Amino acid sequence: MWAPEADRVDLVVSGGPDSRSRSVPMSADAGGWWRVPADSAIETGPDLRYGFSIDGGPVRPDPRSVRQPEGVHEMSALFTVDDSLWTDAGWTGRDVHGAVIYELHLGTFTPAGTLDSAIERLDHLVDLGVDLVELMPVNAFNGTHNWGYDGVGWYAVQETYGGPAALARFVDACHAKGLGVVLDVVYNHLGPSGNYLPDFGPYLSEGTTSWGSSVNLSGPDSNEVRAFIAGTALRWFTEFHIDGLRLDAVHALADHRAVHILEELAAATDALSAELGRPLSLIAESDLNDPRLFLPRSAGGLGLAAQWDDDIHHAVHTLVSGERQGYYADFGSFECLAKVLTGGFFHDGTYSSFRRRCHGRPIPTDRVPASSLLAYTCTHDQVGNRAIGDRPSANLDGGQLAIKAALILLSPFTPMLFMGEEWAAATPFQFFTSHPEPELGRATAEGRKAEFAEHGWDSDDVPDPQDPETFERSKLDWSEPTRPDHARVLDFYRSLIALRKTEAALYDSAFSSVDAEFDEAAGWFAMHRGEWSVVCVPGAAPVSLPWPLDVRLAWEQPADGVSSGHNVIVGLR
Repeated sequence: MWAPEADRVDLVVSGGPDSRSRSVPMSADAGGWWRVPADSAIETGPDLRYGFSIDGGPVRPDPRSVRQPEGVHEMSALFTVDDSLWTDAGWTGRDVHGAVIYELHLGTFTPAGTLDSAIERLDHLVDLGVDLVELMPVNAFNGTHNWGYDGVGWYAVQETYGGPAALARFVDACHAKGLGVVLDVVYNHLGPSGNYLPDFGPYLSEGTTSWGSSVNLSGPDSNEVRAFIAGTALRWFTEFHIDGLRLDAVHALADHRAVHILEELAAATDALSAELGRPLSLIAESDLNDPRLFLPRSAGGLGLAAQWDDDIHHAVHTLVSGERQGYYADFGSFECLAKVLTGGFFHDGTYSSFRRRCHGRPIPTDRVPASSLLAYTCTHDQVGNRAIGDRPSANLDGGQLAIKAALILLSPFTPMLFMGEEWAAATPFQFFTSHPEPELGRATAEGRKAEFAEHGWDSDDVPDPQDPETFERSKLDWSEPTRPDHARVLDFYRSLIALRKTEAALYDSAFSSVDAEFDEAAGWFAMHRGEWSVVCVPGAAPVSLPWPLDVRLAWEQPADGVSSGHNVIVGLR
């Protein structure tokens, strides 16, 4: 155990085969590490709990704890994945590039909200055409439910989801059905409750993020902090057979070294991928619009596989919805959408009115594939960070939703769906927490309401994140896909994904494979992929098609060369 500033460290154990509790003094080793003396063997068992006392202080859980059965404030338990569980010896992996990814939150994906109950819904994803399932964070956090970004046990799996054994069962079940698994991980901050890392050493820096203290990535003693992060990342790949990691908000990683932590992680991931003989991927969430994240290291980049691209979301959503508030202000034109579809970023060095400065840099489209960017009609952020957590389906009709889906799923980018969007789920996805500490819970609720009050919302309309009903409302209703209106949207999504997977021109990931044409005055926009065209009519008025099309898929079939409003037509020119 690493505690470089400690004068004394004791390993404290309780339970185990002899049900005894005792304290074992540890010996100082080089580099700030402490070890149990070799003659202090401890009998282990499923009931054993252990922790560490620093300089006679309270017992804290292991920073590298792999299981916290009684919660993040209590002692740690041992856990090893049972190798006999695995049936995926023939699994060859799934590359994220060009794959259809499905983001879900375990607590709201099913009524039970567990990993095991999620297994029961995997056939739906297979039937839809999904390639990779992306789980929102599962790291141990205080409370029973939240989005997962308040995790403090970076090596552990939240017990209310089923714990680490359930995660292994879930991954194995996914692989058995041909689905890869991406895990969302958070390395830029720790949650506000149960973070005992500062008791052990300089894990945090003096800087801050929007969510709390920064992680010490480049200050004194940061070598071990970086190794701590790399250890948890690579462990998901090896012990749990995970196929990819989504790295939360990498723009908040304050790293001033010449070799960035992301470059280290990417190099280590690529080396492990070669060793295991299957693709392993790192996907960044970033608002920097900096292509160096996914440029190869040989070209001066950091070498990550891909990144989320909010510009694509904003360009598509604003064109269809008409929303222009906040960071949507610069988006919404046909020209904006054309630029994003052919170049990846809208702000590529241009002025951002929301930021009141220039933002981003151009993507060298001849050096990286468009599949290095994840495109989506919505995500947990783009829904849950709205005041009332309303999905696009709450404000748009079926034709408008179809336009968004077609532009994303038939683009050269890597498409990602957010759970339930494929059937236009009527349930919201709201911001919810379950902080046991009354003061923290109250501060979270009041802060949420105050944030939206500044933008004109009545605080009574903003759901209380601490109210259990906010969590319950956010659960998917699995009876919806069988209802006619929802079933029609689901069939359209299935058809789009099937087209993407069967037509080479629609799967081509080169930026050069896409072209855009539009007439904003006439009210039509076309995305061309080889001989295929995706013609969108975002307005309400009918539009004459600009050229004859051999229509293969449409939300509403055009009549006599005229397309209805709020319509999308996919066909061959």
